[in-house]
Amino acid sequence: MKRRLPLLLLLMVLCLTVTSVVADEEVSLFQVPTPAPAITEQTVESPSEPAQTQDAIIPAANILPDGSVVVTISAVGDLTFGGDVRKSAASIFDRELKKQGNDLSFVTRNVKELLSQDDMTIANFETTLTTAPVYKKSNQFVFSAPPEYVEILEHGSIEAVSFENNHAMDHGETGISDTQEVLTSAGITWSTEKQPAVFETASGIKIGLLSYQTFNGQYPRLQTQVPNDIANMRNQADIVLVSYHWGDELDYAPNARQQQLGRLTIDAGADLVVGHHSHRINPIELYNGKYIVYSLANFSFAGNNKPDDMSSFIFQTRFSVKDGSAQPYGFRIIPMRISSKTDYNDFIPTPFTDQRLIDNVINVLQSNGKKLEYAVASYPVDWE
Repeated sequence: MKRRLPLLLLLMVLCLTVTSVVADEEVSLFQVPTPAPAITEQTVESPSEPAQTQDAIIPAANILPDGSVVVTISAVGDLTFGGDVRKSAASIFDRELKKQGNDLSFVTRNVKELLSQDDMTIANFETTLTTAPVYKKSNQFVFSAPPEYVEILEHGSIEAVSFENNHAMDHGETGISDTQEVLTSAGITWSTEKQPAVFETASGIKIGLLSYQTFNGQYPRLQTQVPNDIANMRNQADIVLVSYHWGDELDYAPNARQQQLGRLTIDAGADLVVGHHSHRINPIELYNGKYIVYSLANFSFAGNNKPDDMSSFIFQTRFSVKDGSAQPYGFRIIPMRISSKTDYNDFIPTPFTDQRLIDNVINVLQSNGKKLEYAVASYPVDWE
């Protein structure tokens, strides 16, 4: 018995080790077809709580030796919760909320720690917080949620939103004003074309927020309007961030009009351009030293319980700011799925832990950036 005991203990340890590795491994797969590659996955449940990489915790505000302040900004895509009040049945979001014990913090539980370590997180807010009746009655999709659902933003450390998109008017002007009042009361900074905003970080750096949508022939007008707005904002902010709701749904790359407007925006003095609407990830450009993130895809999307492509990424960038001037200080992406499950959408954004999935998100971005003149050379997932 004494001779067999060490062997028995070794076998037990090996069994426990194998069980742990299998339990923690992200085993779902992507397939990347061309052209315009989408990402599809096997129906295998992934961990609901992703492991944090060693550098996932980002220091919020650092002072460089020359006195510059380092500011970290996170940008995420479409944030849509609630549902269509024209339907008598509970929305897919509310059914999931009930499964989660009516705890609104469930949406951001897998990214809260990450987002809480930056200086500002901005999302495209593509829903309304109102009880007003539907205004766009002929629309196939309309979105609204009870005002108290603003807690989702608070719990997730989402400090700012762009509220200029094709769903802002789902419940008319009343829905817009209701939503803006709720966001303001909750301390969430919001911006529209008519009402730009300035967010001030804990370190005193001011980030100017400008938001636009390009639908119904707005490109020519915006080519004149945006530079004027940027010039006005430059007098108020250290960093100018411009959000665009643009392009066509399901597109994996920007069209010529987006590219022209995005580059014009940088030439006019913007420090960063972020985009959304296509519900698909788009490449990133480095143009004249500034980043244009053409589409962040979805972040948490309550419009479909099983979207064809649930892949996305969080874009994070840093600026060094001194004497009112901001210089880019690197970027990284966090590839993710908009759900913690692979077989259905549970509205819980979840960073990937499997290197295969991370690589495939990067491959999609690089593949669709080949025709872009200023596409970034690489997509780092760690800070350089």
